Amino acid sequence: MRRTLSTELPHATPGQTVRLQGWVHRRRELAALTFLVLRDRTGLAQVVVKDGQQVPPEETTVEVTGIATANPQAPGGIEVTEPVITALTEPAATPPVELWRPAMNASLPTLLDHAPVTWRHPAQRVKWELAAASLSGFRDTLDRAGFTEIHTPKFVASATESGANVFEVDYFGRPAYLAQSPQFYKQQMVGVFERVYEVGPVFRAEPHDTVRHLAEYVSLDAELGFIDDHRDVLRVLRDVLAGMVSAVHERAPHAVELSGAEVPVVPEEIPVIHFRDALALVGAPEDEPDLAPEHERALGAWALAEHGSDFVAVEGYPMAKRPFYTHAQPDDARWSNSFDLLFRGLELVTGGQRLHRPTSYDEAIRARGEDPAAYASYLQAFEHGMPPHGGFAIGLERWTARLVQAANIREVTLFPRDLNRLAPDGACWRRQTARQFA
Repeated sequence: MRRTLSTELPHATPGQTVRLQGWVHRRRELAALTFLVLRDRTGLAQVVVKDGQQVPPEETTVEVTGIATANPQAPGGIEVTEPVITALTEPAATPPVELWRPAMNASLPTLLDHAPVTWRHPAQRVKWELAAASLSGFRDTLDRAGFTEIHTPKFVASATESGANVFEVDYFGRPAYLAQSPQFYKQQMVGVFERVYEVGPVFRAEPHDTVRHLAEYVSLDAELGFIDDHRDVLRVLRDVLAGMVSAVHERAPHAVELSGAEVPVVPEEIPVIHFRDALALVGAPEDEPDLAPEHERALGAWALAEHGSDFVAVEGYPMAKRPFYTHAQPDDARWSNSFDLLFRGLELVTGGQRLHRPTSYDEAIRARGEDPAAYASYLQAFEHGMPPHGGFAIGLERWTARLVQAANIREVTLFPRDLNRLAPDGACWRRQTARQFA
């Protein structure tokens, strides 16, 4: 007999035999009968148990075969009666939190320490459903715009952004590093495909212990060639954000409702303010090299009040604060053709125009006091002809955290890695595998 999912049960014909599979979400014992609430990947179904039939403990995986029966009080108006309940595993241990409760009143350390179980809670799992829908919208939008998805190495021979913020690893007896971004590779692939994107992990060895930083996070990167300047990049970014929002509405409406997510409206044109004007607006010194978190929040409030937008792009960051491959503003080399996109007062995206001429790279690298020969494998793409190009990177966890108004980015990260946390880590699996191949 074909399996019936919880969302399909309301469409079953009363009297029809159905077969459900899932977890025992809750057992509710009344005087004459017991209700078993079964949970599967699509939702909840109600099963009526009579005559003292035993129901396995919560979280035990079971198969239930019974009769679809109309009941206006049941989810979707249909419940399962006369059930035959078969446990598919041993009785489950008591979970660290009561997963059947509507809200999960547990501390963040408890949620993270028991993530393989606590992510089962419906109110928790919808956070990742929002992230998954956003990923789908990111990919779909860029696919339609002629981009090619790529995957680049995460072991690299040198730092991309800064040597101070990389994780060094032993790579067969010689030093290597975990990639801070796919920047060098995605630029090189512009010389092949013109337009590329990647979804993958990036690693930052920054000693931050804040609610907005992670040592490993998912980066949504895109790079495109034959642009005029960074504004072309921003226009593509705007379309990508609109595609992500559309996918959230289309693919995860239940997750939006259950999580209370505030899904933004992406304006046809994202408001832009120059860095020097942003400093003046927030009352910061004109020689400030970067925006502080309180500045970002003030700019977010300004964008919402003045433009009705949850987004604002700050362009023209000082060249001194941007990576060496960043293109300078043509009329004033103090400023860069780059931007940060703020989403509700928090930096979400960094992007901009890159250098594309070999002579420009030679000058930029020597200005850092380095030898261009150290970047030979990277620079060969430019020596053989590269178009004007640029790109951006979106932090998936920051995006999702803003959607659900999470106080801490770890709330929306499946298995967060930060200054203090390296678990759950699957160590038992690794030890077992090592013994098998010993």
